[in-house]
Amino acid sequence: MTVLKTKMKRNFITKDAGTEALLSRSLQYLKAGYPVHFTGPSGVGKTSLALALAKKRNRPVMLIHGNHELNNQDLIGDFTGYTSKKMVDNYIRSVYKREENVTETWKDGRLLEAVKNGYTLVYDEFTRSKPSTNNIFLSILEEGVLPLYGTKLTDPFVRVHPEFSVIFTSNPEEYAGVYQTQDALLDRLITMFVERKDSSSEAAIIADKEDISSVQARLVTDIVSRLREKCKGDQGPSLRASLMIARIASEEDIAIDGNQEAFQKLCIDILGHQVSRCLETEEPLKEAVSLIQEACKSAGAPQAVKEN
Repeated sequence: MTVLKTKMKRNFITKDAGTEALLSRSLQYLKAGYPVHFTGPSGVGKTSLALALAKKRNRPVMLIHGNHELNNQDLIGDFTGYTSKKMVDNYIRSVYKREENVTETWKDGRLLEAVKNGYTLVYDEFTRSKPSTNNIFLSILEEGVLPLYGTKLTDPFVRVHPEFSVIFTSNPEEYAGVYQTQDALLDRLITMFVERKDSSSEAAIIADKEDISSVQARLVTDIVSRLREKCKGDQGPSLRASLMIARIASEEDIAIDGNQEAFQKLCIDILGHQVSRCLETEEPLKEAVSLIQEACKSAGAPQAVKEN
């Protein structure tokens, strides 16, 4: 079983005051024995935030991604096959002894491994798993035990290690592929909403993560911010789109200049589909291309962008 020991490369976390304050409060809640739940629109850095928080605990980190096929066998574990052991004893010529033993092989699931060893569990997008699967967390959070039902194991449950902690992340319920979470589970979590950052904060993240200047980063985020305003709710392009534009432009030596055709094409390829989904017109893709080109030209060249 793989335990995360990464250095948090290419995440969305910066050392701004708001993020540090959120991490500080969240760490206090975990120390008090309560699970933390980060929720918010896609692309705001919930997973990176959860991993950064987990790293602060100085414990091994186990990562689980929610999906509709996840079940108790994945979380708890299962018998994976049989092990056969044969022994033939013919030490004395007149005595022939043959012995054969067959035993089932058990492999711990990720949740069981984390519970037994006191890992920090990051359950990413847990609402993509069926509520019936997530019911197992009720016993963990309330009684401090992990039930082993359906496993044929001798013990009925495993007690939760005192150092075990869990961090949940989720997208809003209106997102595709998301199940409505049971109130009994939400009632046991400390839920905090992670909002989109403003253009200046996103620019600081991009300049920190990619090989571009702060002025170039601000140009990219200004373009994305303009287009986000054309979309209702949280459907607009996210910070991920800005990172894609900055990364590809830097690696492929494309000038980050809103007046340049190559840069406009890059923005259209990355932003076109997502922006078109926000528009209620007869030709949404055509309208999206026009809006992207307009946003690029309005942003202009990097030297025209003023730093706050």
